[in-house]
Amino acid sequence: MGKLTSKTAESLARAAVPGKTNDGDGLYFQVSRGGSSSWIFRYKLDGRSREMGLGPFPTITLSAARQLAADQRRILASGADPLASRNAERAAKLEAQRQAEARKVTFMDLALQYQQAHGASWSEKWRKGWLRKLELYAFPFIGSLAADAIQTDHVLNVLRPIWATKTRTADEVRGQIEQILDSAKARGLRAGDNPARWRGHLANLLSKTEKKKARQRAHFPAMQWKELPTLMEKLAQMPGQDAIAARLLILTGARSHMVRFAQWSEFDLEAGLWSLPPARMKMRKAFVIPLPETAVEMLRNIIRTESPNVFPGQGKTGVMHANAIRTLLHKLGHADITRHGFRSTFRDWANENTHYPREVCELALAHDERDQTEAAYSRSIFLHKRRELMEDWAAFCISTGVHTQVDVSKKV
Repeated sequence: MGKLTSKTAESLARAAVPGKTNDGDGLYFQVSRGGSSSWIFRYKLDGRSREMGLGPFPTITLSAARQLAADQRRILASGADPLASRNAERAAKLEAQRQAEARKVTFMDLALQYQQAHGASWSEKWRKGWLRKLELYAFPFIGSLAADAIQTDHVLNVLRPIWATKTRTADEVRGQIEQILDSAKARGLRAGDNPARWRGHLANLLSKTEKKKARQRAHFPAMQWKELPTLMEKLAQMPGQDAIAARLLILTGARSHMVRFAQWSEFDLEAGLWSLPPARMKMRKAFVIPLPETAVEMLRNIIRTESPNVFPGQGKTGVMHANAIRTLLHKLGHADITRHGFRSTFRDWANENTHYPREVCELALAHDERDQTEAAYSRSIFLHKRRELMEDWAAFCISTGVHTQVDVSKKV
């Protein structure tokens, strides 16, 4: 058959007989098994035959198809692959569109959207504080920038003014920026590594010495570990959920908001596990706490209500008051210590009385100090060792207060 004509192409399309009709110079009119018609450019590259779709008929006319085929032959003559060239061109257009869309959304917009998406499970105080820190420290520097415009220097401009003086706030703001930029990447609004990541990046650019000194200045007042069993004995004799919440806080090494917003669905009392989803964790990573038997027994004895919360309350949050445990401690004459300080008490006890590895003790407090490579390689959450550690801690907490060395030499 010679060159195609427009009428021939129309006839082939109406007949809808599957097959390919050659127009010459690599251009073919194709009728698929489903009856649709289109144009195909066939060529060879490095000894291999390839086919490239040029578009449907009659949207692409015969003359337009011949022009498209001629364009591909010129690309082929230059030594390039027409298919690869077209794919690269399409990718470039998509990237240009992505960048144009990304430039329309500022970091401030992304922060507000992130809060809206994740803030439903936060307390009102936490939600306001989360946004307030960004308003004070991040928005003045990067609030009006697009996500893909934010680089390491921008993040350093946010953190350096508060790094040595407000280290805890600086840590939290850095984490917030990292979360927001991760979210932007997941939405296709930026590409590449996160400039706010700590391990392997900002850890090499910000002074760890200044941070350590600032942490020492900003530590939470904590009870001496030798005094803790006496407090636990008093709490065990007190009625009400506030005392139970305080005991759970101490026995698990959890943060106060983790206890306040605890839900029954998070607990597997048969397995002795408390599984917290990412939204409930400070670093937004899921975390599992092995529950000592003392804690399991205490939870089983709680009289449940219709509320999904372990410690329900009457306020807007639906959980116990934010200051309930602190008020209880004040009544017991411990106005000098904080709820968060019990985590330091646990850490001091573990340091002075056990031989558990440092990484196990830190992970018990949801502090993963391993670098990314080490953590990714091991993938271990040390659950078995942490369970043994928390059982020893619980045994000490409910002891008579007489200090005894915990022998863990056979456990590590």
